[in-house]
Amino acid sequence: MRSALAKVFVAYFIFSFPFLTNNIVAAQQSTLLPYKNAHLSIGIRVKDLLKRMTLEEKIAQTQCVWSQEKRKFTNAQGEFSESMALQHFANGLGQVARPNETFGMEYLSKSLNAKQTALLSNQIQHFFVNKTRLGIPVMFHEEGLHGNQAKDATHFPSHLALGATWNENLLTQIYTAVAKEIRVRGAQQVLAPVVDLGRDPRWGRTEETLGEDPYHVARLALAELRGYQGNSNNGTIDSNHVIATLKHFGVHGIPENGSNIGPVFVDERTLREVYFPPFELCIKEGRARSVMPCYNELSGVPAHANRWLLTQVLRKEWGFKGIITSDYGGIQDLRDVHFVAEDSLQAALMALNAGVDIETPNNFAYGTIATLIRNKRLSQAVLDSTVARILTVKFELGLFDQSYTNPEAAEQIVGSTKHRELALQAATESIVLLKNNHQILPIDIQKYKQIAIIGPNANRCILGGYSGEPKVCISPLEGIKTLNKPITISYSEGCRLTDSGSWFKDPVVLSNRQQNLQRIAEAVSVAKAADMVILFVGGNEVLSREAWSVRHHGDIPNLELVGEQNELISAIKATGKPIVAVVNSGQPLAFQHLNNQVDAVVQAWYLGQEGGTAIAQMLFGESNPSGKLPISIARSAGHLPVYYNHKPSSKLRGYLLEEATPLYPFGFGLSYTQFAYSNLQISRSSIGSKDSAVVSVTVANIGKQAGSEVVQCYIRDDVSTITRPVKELKDFIKVYLQPGEKKVVRFTMTPDKLSFYDANMRKVVEKGSFTIMVGTSSISYETIKLQIQ
Repeated sequence: MRSALAKVFVAYFIFSFPFLTNNIVAAQQSTLLPYKNAHLSIGIRVKDLLKRMTLEEKIAQTQCVWSQEKRKFTNAQGEFSESMALQHFANGLGQVARPNETFGMEYLSKSLNAKQTALLSNQIQHFFVNKTRLGIPVMFHEEGLHGNQAKDATHFPSHLALGATWNENLLTQIYTAVAKEIRVRGAQQVLAPVVDLGRDPRWGRTEETLGEDPYHVARLALAELRGYQGNSNNGTIDSNHVIATLKHFGVHGIPENGSNIGPVFVDERTLREVYFPPFELCIKEGRARSVMPCYNELSGVPAHANRWLLTQVLRKEWGFKGIITSDYGGIQDLRDVHFVAEDSLQAALMALNAGVDIETPNNFAYGTIATLIRNKRLSQAVLDSTVARILTVKFELGLFDQSYTNPEAAEQIVGSTKHRELALQAATESIVLLKNNHQILPIDIQKYKQIAIIGPNANRCILGGYSGEPKVCISPLEGIKTLNKPITISYSEGCRLTDSGSWFKDPVVLSNRQQNLQRIAEAVSVAKAADMVILFVGGNEVLSREAWSVRHHGDIPNLELVGEQNELISAIKATGKPIVAVVNSGQPLAFQHLNNQVDAVVQAWYLGQEGGTAIAQMLFGESNPSGKLPISIARSAGHLPVYYNHKPSSKLRGYLLEEATPLYPFGFGLSYTQFAYSNLQISRSSIGSKDSAVVSVTVANIGKQAGSEVVQCYIRDDVSTITRPVKELKDFIKVYLQPGEKKVVRFTMTPDKLSFYDANMRKVVEKGSFTIMVGTSSISYETIKLQIQ
């Protein structure tokens, strides 16, 4: 009995306080094998370990388990079972997907909290370190697009909302917090950031992007990457950070018809000038450790089988040294979607030869590697290179020397007060003020004492895709009430968008029309009794989402407000009351009717768990909006594409009976104060093709309130041998100014910013004139000329 109690105590001690026991375990296991010697270089350790591994042990490192596969080492209650693990994983394992989820998509009702996840991760890790022949640690990965997709994690605004902040320092802070929450739960890899461009808002994953522009996305993605991975220039990732996975490499954000995973038709010049730069910057400057291919095909070759993409460009041209992680089911799609592979063996062969190192989330194809090797269809050298890359990342993470996490710390760090404060700042800076007739905002509570809060999104806290369950989630109605202003607040739903479905679940059922008409009538009565109406409309996470199967749709052919929302808007307008409209949506919707009917429009995206507080503070003047659109807002789906950096002939002759311009352009956003630009200068008006010039401008806050302005710099190659966009963003900076304060902002025009790929696909800076545009958006700026000799 005493012996049994001792074993229980030791197990609890190891799994609960592994940070104290790692050195003890390491000392006990020390056999002077080179791969276990932390004083040797990672290269030597990898080489030594690789030569000791059997074929089966190597193959195991390329594999991952998730969902029902977790039952191979957990029982029906989600508890770890060593006996079950021994049956299935005696040769080790590369990765475990999303350990916080008990069994896949049902996780919302069964997911583990931070401490439980950390304990389970430690139990699983203890098995692989102590019960497999070579003791190779397993790596856990999680989703972390805008916070860990897990119970109690801090949930920040959607990725597109964060794109509206244009604030690199803020994104680094946010993703430092996200990385810390993920790592302390036991995971070491995050399947983020998304660095795709969002250039077709019909695509349900648009909200996952940072925006439409390559330069803007590249800069923010690099800042995000530095948050995830920390200062990893010494080749290691510390215990507060994770390896980031750039996704989805190739072209994912502009599929045919806006349909997720649809084919992409893009020439190589456009690939290299538009879609590749965010990935390239994050690899060359950020040293991203992992890349995930897109589901799409490029020129008929699916990305997961595209050797030119994954080996020639990524590894040979850009020098990428990390691991290529398949998207979930991406290798299986080679057989089932693209029909380029006859069976799982051929799918595995194509992916491995292309350069994909790890198959996720479960083992469909890479379980056939032994057959491929024995039949001499796959070379041992390819497998060894693959496994060496996987082991290198595990060594860089320090998993061989510090394998466990601290469950007690997990409970304290995840969803902490400090992270909540950061989430509120992020939500505040994500809000974009689009329209403010007669300066109706901020709301004057001396003038408007009775305010009606109306709309389907007024009493909802919408998080968007890739979200879990945060400790708190504040709706706009709750946020406004919590301000405790001396006003009378009334509320009516107005109409309802959906009656069933979620980001995860089907079916999606729109709300009953007759019931909505009754709700509209009730809202009109509430509006009539008020001095002002704040109208919360838009979409929700059900109406636009990732379409991950033929039974789970997520893309939309129409950008209009869904259901009876436009009827609600017209009915409230008919009351004659002033209307402030707040649009919550994942992607930019086409709300022309709304725009024409209301006095103010606020684009509020999905603002995360603190969104309700941020919106309330902004509406009542406790914060000053500073967001700028990271993506253009179309007048209708028929106007697509509407990205600002189009070619000169695009929409040159306009549309019959319709404006061809966006409803609101890229880079646009109002403030409660006013900014003035003056004294635009350039250090050298004429330079050589290898030289640089500095553009400067004075920005002044001429209003009565402190505020932030995003100063944007665009260029136009006036005459070129290859057609160029009408303008291209090449620099930006966010400055904070007190009333009456001014600052001189400087941008350096380097050869890289002025170059493009010529007819022979050489990157060149051509002689001739450039127009430099500096201002407050893509349509409001001052210009100056630069001549290239």
